[in-house]
Amino acid sequence: MGKGQKKDPKNVQRKEKAKMQLKRNIGYFEGVSFIVGSIVGAGIFVSPTGVLKHSLLNIGVALTIWTASGLVSLMGALCYAELGTALPFCGGEYSHIKRGLGSLPAFVFIWTSTFAKPASNAARALLFAEYATQPFYGVCPVPDVLKKCLALAVLWSLGILNGLSVKMSAWVQAVFTLLKMMALSVIAVGGIVLIARQKESLARFEDMFGSEIPNASQVAEAFFQGLYAYGGWWSLNYMAEEMKNPSRNIPLTVMTAVPAVIVFYLLVNISYLTVLTPKEIVSSVAVAVTWADRVIPSVAWIIPLSVAVSIFGALNSSMFTLGRLSYAGSQSGHLPLLISMLNVHSCTPAPAMIFSTIIASIFIIPSDLMMLTNYFGFSGWLMIGLTCASLIVLRYREPHLHRPYKVFLPVPFMMVAMSFFLVLAPIIWSPNLQYFYAFLFMLGSLIIYLPFIHFKFRFAFLDKITCHLQLLLEVCPADGSDEGKCE
Repeated sequence: MGKGQKKDPKNVQRKEKAKMQLKRNIGYFEGVSFIVGSIVGAGIFVSPTGVLKHSLLNIGVALTIWTASGLVSLMGALCYAELGTALPFCGGEYSHIKRGLGSLPAFVFIWTSTFAKPASNAARALLFAEYATQPFYGVCPVPDVLKKCLALAVLWSLGILNGLSVKMSAWVQAVFTLLKMMALSVIAVGGIVLIARQKESLARFEDMFGSEIPNASQVAEAFFQGLYAYGGWWSLNYMAEEMKNPSRNIPLTVMTAVPAVIVFYLLVNISYLTVLTPKEIVSSVAVAVTWADRVIPSVAWIIPLSVAVSIFGALNSSMFTLGRLSYAGSQSGHLPLLISMLNVHSCTPAPAMIFSTIIASIFIIPSDLMMLTNYFGFSGWLMIGLTCASLIVLRYREPHLHRPYKVFLPVPFMMVAMSFFLVLAPIIWSPNLQYFYAFLFMLGSLIIYLPFIHFKFRFAFLDKITCHLQLLLEVCPADGSDEGKCE
């Protein structure tokens, strides 16, 4: 091209589209679907009993804790919104901890998440299989082999879907989020109608704080249960690199999705309390199913189906975000190089999806999976605390960093304090060896970090394996990376 020759804008645009990088395919509506879909799993349908039980069946305290838990989740989501708009990279907390606190804390995070998050996905897949197959077995227990086979089929179906197309994954997420919100709407509206028709339904709400008031320890336990039900509000930051106009859409999405979930959770809990007594709710295995048997007995089967749909949507969102976490970790050299590569046809992190799906599949095998996920339950809030601490560090260390959205500074300080309280409280109140084992596992990351990350020790034969797998999977490094190119 001569010096006087002008660049063709269409050619420039085509080159931009041809770049091997994650594409910005996720808009505002898809973002809302992913957040809502991540938060609303089986919990609100199956067992919102923990909050009521630890509130000593005090309706007023329970509803207050549901509201407070939602507000804490919103505060955390707003902190993440600032980080996501200032640093719109995939990887979520991992990317922000690495930028704010350094490589070692980020590696500890990804080391823990590489095992804890797939274990959680395996638990979701098994729970989906339980609800999807139970109608065919009636009162009989579902065979474990069938549940595990169906769970594996669901994991791999979603893993392949997310590895093939971001747009298709976002479409599936939107559809299943819409279905689960329709089911929640049935419960919420049903409660409102009953209150309007039956004045006696209001009686139990007249003196909501009249029963026994729980002590501080019991309130904290109830608070734990409420915060667990809101888990997933952090998911949007894992797709910041794929968001259209992240500066606008990330804060707007957070401010839409989290308050909407708070309102729905309150309405659904009020509906449960309108139909069932607090004792009936606490003794019920699946509250929504019991509610449906009372209110809509002829079509009560809708609720178990809705639980399965809800779990499926939450699992899709969780697998999507886990793939992005593995991809980001590999790009930083904290995971094998192959995982940072993109499919040449779809520009999706297919190797990262395969990697996370394989690990989740392995976790299907153990029988006591819930105990395994509980080992790392406290680590989630530890990482949230470190992420909010990263926000504070970056505010002072990089004051000129462009921040399209800034959260009120006391909010991250409150989140850091809240996070470390939630980490330390269960260890102090109910010390258990499982917390010691979890800490040992996290410290075990140093055995990998020092030789392979800090001193960059490498095995030559792994490069050959990487090259062969790269050709087999039709993947290559993202633009800007000079490593991993096979000659």
